[in-house]
Amino acid sequence: MARFELPLGIVLAGGEGKRLMPLTADRAKPAVPFGGSYRLVDFVLSNLVNAEMRRVAVLTQYKSHSLDRHITTTWRMSTLLGNYITPVPAQQRLGPRWYTGSADAILQNFNLIHDEDPKHVLVFGADHVYRMDPSQMFDAHLSTGAGVTIAAIRMPRAEAHDFGVIELAEDGITIKAFHEKPADPPAMPGHPDLSLVSMGNYIFKRDVMEEALILDSEDLESRHDLGGNIIPMLTKNGEAKVYDFADNEVPGATDRDRGYWRDVGSIDAYYDAHMDLVSIHPIFNLYNREWPLLTNPPSLPPAKFSESGIAQDSIVGAGTIISGGHVNRTVTSYDVHVGKGAFVDGSVLMPGVKIGAGAVIRHAILDKSVVVDPGAQIGVDLERDRARFTISDGGVVVVGKGIRVTN
Repeated sequence: MARFELPLGIVLAGGEGKRLMPLTADRAKPAVPFGGSYRLVDFVLSNLVNAEMRRVAVLTQYKSHSLDRHITTTWRMSTLLGNYITPVPAQQRLGPRWYTGSADAILQNFNLIHDEDPKHVLVFGADHVYRMDPSQMFDAHLSTGAGVTIAAIRMPRAEAHDFGVIELAEDGITIKAFHEKPADPPAMPGHPDLSLVSMGNYIFKRDVMEEALILDSEDLESRHDLGGNIIPMLTKNGEAKVYDFADNEVPGATDRDRGYWRDVGSIDAYYDAHMDLVSIHPIFNLYNREWPLLTNPPSLPPAKFSESGIAQDSIVGAGTIISGGHVNRTVTSYDVHVGKGAFVDGSVLMPGVKIGAGAVIRHAILDKSVVVDPGAQIGVDLERDRARFTISDGGVVVVGKGIRVTN
């Protein structure tokens, strides 16, 4: 496909991420580390870059410094070819106010669209874990002539009530209705136990999108949200089509991880997605070289195991030293130290975590630069932990950035 036909990419990365506290106490949700090496925003950007969509504006807002820095230092495209991935902080171009919703975020950045003058605009979220070839979705968008195409994933009806659910017309592609978090999600035609759920990824005809955003901006009752307001508007006009994620073929995908997509907007979902990585046959495979996940790795030496240190069914990052400790079913990021006799099970350790000798960590997430004193315990006595740390509904103990845990 000729370069001038490709859409301009807009990535919405301004989310506050309240349900991920305390991991978002000091950073935007898309900047939260994931998988030992990455930030959440790396997944959507890897998908776009692999699909040769390399003109991308990342709209940021809340606590965006680490996110802006990561994008600026990591995602450097060839300026010779006119490629760029650039963070765009809220600029208050339409008055002294923050973005009031995802639709308003795009409205306030119409200048980006006017400068590039594309025929189509791709708008993807920045906080999901998945592999996808967006070019296949774009081809489908062009073939149907839709005003907007919405990527959707099949989900058990019992779990679909927390998402935007798509109801299809008889042709199986036109969206008949869009239900925001319905109590009784409609089933897919021919699949009574499944619902089609929006992935928060859209491709718009530029003129259709601009007209809809302007109309929405004049509605004082609107929340100015893409899923809550713009998509229902275009659905009512008969301009919304669906793209079934099950049709997306990613090079190198295995039968086990094909079609994997996770919304990691809560602590339990974030934790569960990490546990997917360390199963014997990973439910999500980080090691697919045909559709690589890209980031900027730190300049650190290889991981080291000494004094009979051991890691089982785990991911261990560069610069990490397992010095006589035992790590099991754990994602250990880079520059982590686990001391002699320490035991870490079913946990997520972010960069710079230091675990002292004899410490015990179970079913926990330790944010960057947490220091656990020798002999201290986390996840063993939940009642004691509840007074000190955050504990999710699923019983995951979360220790915030830079905290020292004493015995």
